[in-house]
Amino acid sequence: QVQLVESGGGLVQPGGSLRLSCAASGRIFSINRMGWYRQAPGKERELVAVISNVGRTNYADSVKGRFTISRDNAKNTVYLQMNSLKPEDTAVYYCNVNHLVRGENYWGQGTQVTVSS
Repeated sequence: QVQLVESGGGLVQPGGSLRLSCAASGRIFSINRMGWYRQAPGKERELVAVISNVGRTNYADSVKGRFTISRDNAKNTVYLQMNSLKPEDTAVYYCNVNHLVRGENYWGQGTQVTVSS
C-alpha cells in the first residue's frame, strides 16, 4: 500500500507563489511516475504536471513556464513550485503516484489552493 501526505496549499494573491509537497510512503516501486492533478469547481480533474523516476516531465499547457515539478527519489517526495499564480489555478490539488509496471494509481487527499485578491 502507498500513502501520500500533501502539504503547502493555501490562499495566495494573483501573481504569488506556492510550493506543494507530497511525501509518499509504504510500498513504493522504483519505476513510477509522481505528479499533481487538480480539480477546479465545476470542472473535471486534470493533469497539472508529472515526473517519472528518471526525471521525464509533462506539463499542462496552462501551467508551462509558471510551474515546475521536481522530485527527490531518496525521500519519495514530489514538489510543485507554482509561480505567477492566477485565479484560474484555484482548485483542489491531488498528489498522484503511478506504478507504471503494475498500472496502479494512488492518490492523496487533496490540498486546496485558492488564488484570489
